[in-house]
Amino acid sequence: MAGQWQHDGPTLRKTRFVCVSDTHNSSPLTGAFKLPRGDVLIHAGDMSNQGSLSELQRTAEWLEKVDFDAKIVVAGNHDITLDRDFYAEHGAYFHNQHPQDPDKCLALFADSPSITYLSHEPRTIRLTSATGPHTTFTIFGSPYSPATPARPPWAFTYPPASATQLWSQIPLATDIVVTHTPAKTHLDETRGRRAAGCEVLRGALWRVRPRLFVCGHVHEARGAERVQWDLGTRNVAGKEAGRRAWVDPAGVKGLSLVDLTGRSDAWERLDNDGSGGRGAAESSYDGDYAYQAPYAASFTSSELFTPSSLTSIGTFPLSATSQPSLPPTPSLPSTTEPTESLPPSTLGQGGILPSGRCDNEALAGRLGRRETCIVNAAIMASSWPHKGAGGKRFNKPVVVDLELPVWGEEEGEE
Repeated sequence: MAGQWQHDGPTLRKTRFVCVSDTHNSSPLTGAFKLPRGDVLIHAGDMSNQGSLSELQRTAEWLEKVDFDAKIVVAGNHDITLDRDFYAEHGAYFHNQHPQDPDKCLALFADSPSITYLSHEPRTIRLTSATGPHTTFTIFGSPYSPATPARPPWAFTYPPASATQLWSQIPLATDIVVTHTPAKTHLDETRGRRAAGCEVLRGALWRVRPRLFVCGHVHEARGAERVQWDLGTRNVAGKEAGRRAWVDPAGVKGLSLVDLTGRSDAWERLDNDGSGGRGAAESSYDGDYAYQAPYAASFTSSELFTPSSLTSIGTFPLSATSQPSLPPTPSLPSTTEPTESLPPSTLGQGGILPSGRCDNEALAGRLGRRETCIVNAAIMASSWPHKGAGGKRFNKPVVVDLELPVWGEEEGEE
């Protein structure tokens, strides 16, 4: 079959993701940008300017009209009515004359039959279109971004003290992470040359090492890059082995394509096999050490990422996390110190797995996750008040081709 790749594990097929963020009331219906064809549409937040019902209705309208096998949506700091608690406290500053109904605004996305709306939660997706790739992936989506003390408050923000608790909730089995905020030093540089992303989120990406991470928020940082993770250096949290920037091949009329399948001359295949995501043990690591990880899985998905102590982040309540059918995570060797007993500063450290300072949970059975593609998919290229040359300017969606496992094989359906 075209677009199919055979190897020792499950059959992989090319799956096309069309990534957008920060559309701010612009849409394909207004001609601001065109959506290429694909299998999955990802919107990483800031659908509106101030989250009014009329703004969000227009966004929901175009999202429901476009033809994709799956449509994944998270909110952003400008979608203020989608953050009930924030709107209850601050809504009058935005909509003093015309108060909005957060329940009606949320229902546009949460109750849509064709939109998967994620509010700091995971979901397992199976593509079922007769003409699609029939692939599966686990995705985690979150609307949160760091609070900026010098600026007025916006929705879905968190103080620095809550960052570790917030981002530790991303399940290790995740294939794709979507957040509104970038990770620090990764496609997060503002016009003032400041890195606006979250360092704790960057550390969480080292632990999870998803195939794809999609964000927005910083309009001028739109682009893509590949990050190689260092899994062998001890006593350095979240160390990176290197990164490579993407050069947009689109030009004026072309496709802004990031090809991670190895089928083009632009880039080789992504070095990430999703190991550990389906309970498979990694037999060796071609790096600083080799390690056998035959540990039996013992954690259920609910025990892994929804403990009762993580139901809120400071004064910023999180939505009730849904319970997808996530695969288990390998348990830790009994001779090692459990990850949860280590101080937060040690999370994200590689090195020798039996070491008490090594992040065993993030490494055992997961050494094939060596690389992540990071995409900032901001559509709005300019920032308010858009006074520069040409006023409002728009980017093209970023298209990512990624190989993912076929879901029907395990049930004998393919």
